[in-house]
Amino acid sequence: MPEIAVTLNEAKSRYEITSDGTLAGFAEFQRRPGMILFIHTEVDPAFQGQGLASKLAADALADAVATGDTIVPYCPYINKYLRTHEVPGAKVRFPAAPGEQA
Repeated sequence: MPEIAVTLNEAKSRYEITSDGTLAGFAEFQRRPGMILFIHTEVDPAFQGQGLASKLAADALADAVATGDTIVPYCPYINKYLRTHEVPGAKVRFPAAPGEQA
């Protein structure tokens, strides 16, 4: 079983997931006062199908909740994750869908 770790890389504004020390994916974000905007999540094709995207989302969102910031999921993966999984304590502001008023 590979060793999986999720870490915050503040310098690159992203959470990174590694498998046995190799970068396997990341979730990019932007910070705004009182908010964290998730903008893109990606898992390297070599690591897909191992549940890493879900682990990355869960850990990144748990960390975001701990900051007290409102989560704004522009990233389609994070958006779907938040709609289908319970994230205790999460304050979420879903962005308006195209054609909707915010």
